[in-house]
Amino acid sequence: MDYLSLFNSTPIKILAIVVIALVMHAVSATVLDHVVRRLIRPEAFETKLDEKKREDTIVSIFRTAAGLVIWLTALGAIFSVLHFNIASVATGAGFFGIIVGLGAQTAIRDVVAGIFILIENQYRVGDIITLQGGTTGLGTSGVVEEISLRITKLRGIDGTLNIVRNGEAAIITNRTFRYSSVVLDLRLDYNSDIDLVEKVMNEVGIELAADPAFSEFIDAPIAFLRVDDFTESAIIVKVLGKVKPAKQWDVAGAYRRRLLVAFKKHDITIASPRMVIDKK
Repeated sequence: MDYLSLFNSTPIKILAIVVIALVMHAVSATVLDHVVRRLIRPEAFETKLDEKKREDTIVSIFRTAAGLVIWLTALGAIFSVLHFNIASVATGAGFFGIIVGLGAQTAIRDVVAGIFILIENQYRVGDIITLQGGTTGLGTSGVVEEISLRITKLRGIDGTLNIVRNGEAAIITNRTFRYSSVVLDLRLDYNSDIDLVEKVMNEVGIELAADPAFSEFIDAPIAFLRVDDFTESAIIVKVLGKVKPAKQWDVAGAYRRRLLVAFKKHDITIASPRMVIDKK
């Protein structure tokens, strides 16, 4: 049996190309992961979480780019083994080439947008964001699961995975970049003692920040900010606090619960909408 001719056969060559590409893809992913995490400077970030999000984002994009290059090269090598003349096909398919070229404009725009997302650090893997724009102008929200140069994958609270082209996002709202804020507007009765309200709100905020279950998430205790507005049936009071990224909802819920108990204890009334009917 002629083993030399066997190894020179077209199927074996194609199989060898695919195996080499698979190995290079796996090795490149490991090497890129190691290199990126070594090169990222920890002192450039406020927290370890910010550092990890940045690392995961860059690793994800570099892996995608490396995989694209490896498999395009492998595809070209396979065409070469098959003696497939790509240049002549591309020359003969003029009209088809124009259509593909027009379609590629969108992909190029998405890739350029992805590059700027990476360079400007607009959002990272693990951030909770809203992407708004495109033809509908509607927003899509969720946790960033994956970023490539062309698309961003968002996982909604209901488990839905939304895939958004990077070039479609005209407005990006990042709810978990470096820190988050708890901002609450409370409706109080006009008979409320505003000085007592401020005192109770601040005390509840300090107590919550001292609770071991929440202390690690709170950077600045929730506190009375100002009397924000007067409406027909209520005084609007605003409170503000600074918390760790993505913890604003948990902390705000715990604060509301404690505040409700404290208001009842001090006879502070939360206003409800009123309807006045004029009987004639």
